[in-house]
Amino acid sequence: MGRIILVTGGARSGKSSFAESIFDGIKEVVYIATAKIYDEEMEQRIERHKKSRPAEWITYEGSYNIERAVKDKKNYILDCITVMSSNIMFDITRDCEIIPLEKQQEVEEKVEGEIIALIDKIKAIDGNLVMVTNEVGYSIVPENHVARVYRDIIGRINQKIARLSTEVYLVTCGIPRRIK
Repeated sequence: MGRIILVTGGARSGKSSFAESIFDGIKEVVYIATAKIYDEEMEQRIERHKKSRPAEWITYEGSYNIERAVKDKKNYILDCITVMSSNIMFDITRDCEIIPLEKQQEVEEKVEGEIIALIDKIKAIDGNLVMVTNEVGYSIVPENHVARVYRDIIGRINQKIARLSTEVYLVTCGIPRRIK
């Protein structure tokens, strides 16, 4: 029986490194990368991430139709839900200074739909999926409306995904703790 694992924690907490370590020594892994290159800093971050992964791992890039990454391999990493969510949120709300409730719901439903489609496809092949996300609600309430909406959407998405996961880990200061 396959595993559905959620890895969460703060920024730079060691989430991605821990997620990758779950597949240590396994050559057949598909890495679903959701980041987009918007500037030189992001390009450097993406390059660092690519170099840290085993060369045998396959990379699938995108925030939409991510279930298409599932083919003949059994092991998958989705890194990360929060970046994927921000990409989707920007695409849906890019012209909004204040995001109406119906747009907020559209974003949340799209993100949830992407993740559920991926989980369903992984389960259908009896595969293993490790998903990385951020805990964005541990800080002060954001002053900016868009940031508050994003925080709220991610909080609800993380709760839903945790319920669907067989294991959940919280990573703090590079130390993973299983919480489910």
